[in-house]
Amino acid sequence: MLLAGLAVLAGLLVLVWSADRFVEGAAATAQHFSVPPLLIGMVVVGFGTSAPEMVVSAISAAQGNPGIALGNAYGSNITNIALILGITALISPVLVHSSIVRKELPLLLAITLLAAYQVWDGEITRLDALVLLIAFFLVMGWTIWSGLKKGADTAVDALEQNNNLTLKLAIMWLVIGLLLLVASSRLLVWGAVEIAQGFGISDLIIGLTIVAIGTSLPELASSVAAARKGEHDMALGNILGSNLFNTLAVVGIAGMIQPLSFGSEVFSRDAMVMLFLTLVLFVLGYGYKKAQGRISRLAGGFLVACYAAYTVYLLSSI
Repeated sequence: MLLAGLAVLAGLLVLVWSADRFVEGAAATAQHFSVPPLLIGMVVVGFGTSAPEMVVSAISAAQGNPGIALGNAYGSNITNIALILGITALISPVLVHSSIVRKELPLLLAITLLAAYQVWDGEITRLDALVLLIAFFLVMGWTIWSGLKKGADTAVDALEQNNNLTLKLAIMWLVIGLLLLVASSRLLVWGAVEIAQGFGISDLIIGLTIVAIGTSLPELASSVAAARKGEHDMALGNILGSNLFNTLAVVGIAGMIQPLSFGSEVFSRDAMVMLFLTLVLFVLGYGYKKAQGRISRLAGGFLVACYAAYTVYLLSSI
């Protein structure tokens, strides 16, 4: 059991570090090959912050652990809104004033409703997964088109300033980051499964808690850093983008690898909590009477309290 605990800790640490190196290497490599900066910002960064969830869920599905695969994706969404956005708002209240972010809020709500509908029958089939992946590519296309209309992006500017690697170094970090990402994910999944079996806990609970928090650390770091710099849209956009990516791409890829079967609690508990938090975010983001939305410290405290209550409820059901 001690070895499994150490495996989870080491897996999480290497997972976060390797995801950061992968994003840095991918962005720098893309720049050397003259890939448009907008695509780097939206695709590379979006992929990079959700890469831990994607690899962990894919490996879990392939190894026959659907609980970790689905729990990781939905648990990360719950963690992103309730814990990460809550902590970010406690540090610095988040203003919601970007038209693109406002357009993404109803999109996220619609995607979350689709996710809840798909888990109604206790299974994500390959057809369900295909629908999610098609929706993902449509969303990515719409996001890129909207971004091209908008113009410059602060996230892209930050990437251009921070990636001064030579092509050789960029490719090296890209390859090393990807290899370590896969290796650390396998280590994390193995440790999580061993702990779950040792304590008689379902792999779904492990996926919703330990694994979800660990794979959401890149979002926490980037959102807090953006909020402290006053980049409120970037902080919130990071959460929205990650949740869209998790719901569509992460679950879609895992479901295509291996259809996912799970208990009714995924719909009645986890999907409903995810939907509730998305509705709360929708209300906070739009504000009242068409006023500028604002996620205050009080709202941030409420979100963190929601996460604490959800976690306590999960642990009490063990």
